[in-house]
Amino acid sequence: MFSKRRGSNLLELATNRAIRELSHHPIDSEKYVRTLDSLVKLHKMKVDEKPSSVSMDNLIIVGANLLGILMVIHHERIQVVTSRAISLLLKPR
Repeated sequence: MFSKRRGSNLLELATNRAIRELSHHPIDSEKYVRTLDSLVKLHKMKVDEKPSSVSMDNLIIVGANLLGILMVIHHERIQVVTSRAISLLLKPR
């Protein structure tokens, strides 16, 4: 139903293959060191692929919108809109 991006799946497969490859070589061998270097590079690619967090600009916009909504609600609580004032409002067409 929900599928990951294709690049992410390939990255996972390559990472798993590198981890399996590490178990077939002794720790002091050159092949182990090369595979470990490849694994570090794959991990870095995986970290770089993750989406960044929400930007500060978006947080400020959301906060300003919420503040505006709260100000309108507070004003409506204190100053009741009378029936005469409602008739002055523009009606959607």
